[in-house]
Amino acid sequence: QVQLAESGGGLVQAGGSLGLSCAASGRTLGWYAMGWFRQAPGKEREFVAAISWNSGITTYGDPVKGRFTISRDNAKNTVYLQMNSLSPEDTAVYYCAAVNSYYTPRTPESYDYWGQGTQVTVSS
Repeated sequence: QVQLAESGGGLVQAGGSLGLSCAASGRTLGWYAMGWFRQAPGKEREFVAAISWNSGITTYGDPVKGRFTISRDNAKNTVYLQMNSLSPEDTAVYYCAAVNSYYTPRTPESYDYWGQGTQVTVSS
């Protein structure tokens, strides 16, 4: 089993930046692809970014391309999401997820493990 815990959420003004972390326990993340998703009230869970087990592949959802950066440190068993140029449309609960795979899935159902989520609120 893999336990995931997100941190770093909060309130930020439009145009600002915020960094999220996702710490894993239970197993090493070395063989897991990791993803970030978000869910706003009344909306479906949306793909944000994913990174392969060795950081060789990163992929982003269209709304965040060029603004968000996913990275990982396998030695620390942690995945990061740096968010820049935030807008109110980025307001959501952000979740990290893990799957034992060489690929970088973009759909929530492809992931096996999920964190509890962290709230990100961007004020205008």
